[in-house]
Amino acid sequence: MMAIVDIKNSLKKNTMLIALVVVMLFFQMVIVAADKGSLFAPANVSNLISQNAYVVVLATGMLLCILTGGNIDLSVGSIVALVGAIAGTLIVNMHVNIYVSILLCLICGLLIGAWQGFWIAYVRIPPFIVTLTGMLLWRGVALIVLNGLTISPFPEKYLRYFTSFLPVSDNKTIVFAITIVIGVIMILVYIISQVMDRMKKQRKGYKTGSFAMFILKLAITSGAVIFLFFLLAQNKGVPVVLIIITIIVLVYSFFTSNTVPGRYLYALGGNERAAKMSGVNTNQMLFFAYANMGFLSGVAALMCVARFNSAAPSAGTNYELDAIASCFIGGASAYGGTGTISGAVIGAIFMGILNNGMSIMGIDSNWQRAVKGLVLLAAVVFDVVSKNRKKSV
Repeated sequence: MMAIVDIKNSLKKNTMLIALVVVMLFFQMVIVAADKGSLFAPANVSNLISQNAYVVVLATGMLLCILTGGNIDLSVGSIVALVGAIAGTLIVNMHVNIYVSILLCLICGLLIGAWQGFWIAYVRIPPFIVTLTGMLLWRGVALIVLNGLTISPFPEKYLRYFTSFLPVSDNKTIVFAITIVIGVIMILVYIISQVMDRMKKQRKGYKTGSFAMFILKLAITSGAVIFLFFLLAQNKGVPVVLIIITIIVLVYSFFTSNTVPGRYLYALGGNERAAKMSGVNTNQMLFFAYANMGFLSGVAALMCVARFNSAAPSAGTNYELDAIASCFIGGASAYGGTGTISGAVIGAIFMGILNNGMSIMGIDSNWQRAVKGLVLLAAVVFDVVSKNRKKSV
């Protein structure tokens, strides 16, 4: 009986992950049946990672904003455009040192986020209004900086930090071997961290679920990771951008799950008044969420200009929608206080698979937008209905 309960609980917790696997298998079967290649072709997998890296980064920051009470940031696409324009001006036009330019771009993103965070947290202007204003303002500034023109190309020294692969070698055997070793190391680190986390919870008397389900989860996750690295090993190796987003995801996962400020974000979204009465500086946490969003928008901008090898006035268009959709599809609550970094990543991958699969199938872009809109609506409806059911019980 307990085993059945554990299985049901696991299925509930991993609904979107299961949906992601189903969608991937569906597209794979349809693409193979239509003789249009394979979704799991090594080159396509590498492209998927490069194309959706910015979504993962933006979704990570957006989740923190959503946690504070269902708030969102509509300005991230425009911040990406502005920081990209500054990067192009500094690196390409002014030939400023690459490392100095990267630092200045990140500081610029942070300052923009802090500016918006001030009005939201301390003046208490609704986030929707402030970030809508930012969406118009920063896009306009980006157009002024670029003078309506596109800046390109970026120097190879800059591009290699975001578009290259590891290991750097022309020997396919060496690339294959080292890539697999990296994958195995990541699996070992994951298993050790999960075992230690389970032991820590058991010592504190928390519920941990059955050992069999724990082992099954480790086996499935490890299998997925080694399969990914096996595919990457057959192409050019590990994309550097994958390492960057992995570090970002791990850092923010640890922050939200294992630190006091991270738990404050959940408390703020759950009930701001109660959190304030408990001693939480809610204004400071709200400010942090939006300043951090600006910083991560700067990181995403650096990735995007490297991927496109240009800084364009149109860069970042609709990026905010991709980030918001990823969070809600990944299980974040529209009311705030609920959501995980891993869920946002799953949502980002889900969106990437939808885009990639439909593109390979040659589906019209207008239909692609319609499908993504329906998926987002379904995710929010699922969240609202689930919450209403819990209230009525």
